Amino acid sequence: MHLSDIIRAPKVVLHDHLDGGLRPATIIELAREVGYRGLPTHDPAALATWFREAADSGSLERYLETFAHTCAVMQTREALERIAAECAEDLAADGVVYAEVRYAPEQHQERGLSLDQVVDAVNAGLREGERRTGGRIVVRALLTGMRHTDRSLEIAELTVAHRDRGVAGFDIAGGEIGNPPARHLPAFRHLKRHNCHFTIHAGEAVGAESIHEAVQVCGAERIGHGVRITDDIQVHDDGTATLGHLAAYVRDNRITLEVCPTSNLQTGAAKSYDTHPIDLLRRLGFRVTLNTDNRLVSGTTMSQEFQHMADAFGYGAEVFQELTVAAAESAFLSLPERQRLIDEVIRPGYGVE
Repeated sequence: MHLSDIIRAPKVVLHDHLDGGLRPATIIELAREVGYRGLPTHDPAALATWFREAADSGSLERYLETFAHTCAVMQTREALERIAAECAEDLAADGVVYAEVRYAPEQHQERGLSLDQVVDAVNAGLREGERRTGGRIVVRALLTGMRHTDRSLEIAELTVAHRDRGVAGFDIAGGEIGNPPARHLPAFRHLKRHNCHFTIHAGEAVGAESIHEAVQVCGAERIGHGVRITDDIQVHDDGTATLGHLAAYVRDNRITLEVCPTSNLQTGAAKSYDTHPIDLLRRLGFRVTLNTDNRLVSGTTMSQEFQHMADAFGYGAEVFQELTVAAAESAFLSLPERQRLIDEVIRPGYGVE
């Protein structure tokens, strides 16, 4: 598939951060409006380059530092609505037909917004973005609790309160080292009591023990990144592999891995596209999905992630349809909505028998 064909093909993204995908020009305009003087440059092209280079450190902690600039301009209702609407437009322009976009409401309260006001603003922006695209995309929000703060239960309660108004589920994110997900068990218990979906960032900067805790202690339905599951897989010289008990459990129970190749290269979770574990995991039968993580910070799009996989592993339409169907099956949507997305949008869009 050529890049133009990939862009036209229907795609599903489950792991995309709102504060990691702003348009550079929007950041500059909003910084001027709110008086934020911390930007390294006021040239849109140069700013986009700065984000990519700053994130290219091989460290998750350094990668996360770049978000200080985006969050600084996401502190008013107007800014949040605009950024959310542009997010939906940009994803739709890249051929994304369904997206779950995540953000941490607690990071947008510096100018007095309540948590409910933050969520209402983002939801309003996403609906406006859907309207502008003529309904070519459906976008739902995931509300993120931060690993290093103590507000996860509050965000879980917020998720339950808004789940019928555009919020699809909950997430835990932030620096993984020293911040295990089990610290937030009250939040996960609250979500389970209310039959609410959640995913957990794990297995990015910390190994298989992080994934074990997210799955077996916290009960995650999906794992954000999860590439370090390979720590529990032994690959033999003849190409065969032996799965440890955790890896086998994750595979056999169809726990979805939200894999983000470009981001993994930047944070040191993988060394190159050619050696990225996504192909091994896919061949071993894991439920693997392809994602952007942070479109601005990683300098990527869903189509570019597909292109990287085509270049590295020779993937074509059949594999891309497989990855997209897996993402739709793993979406925090009702079963009829998922089936409709697969049968009426994805399969016809690829035309693969």
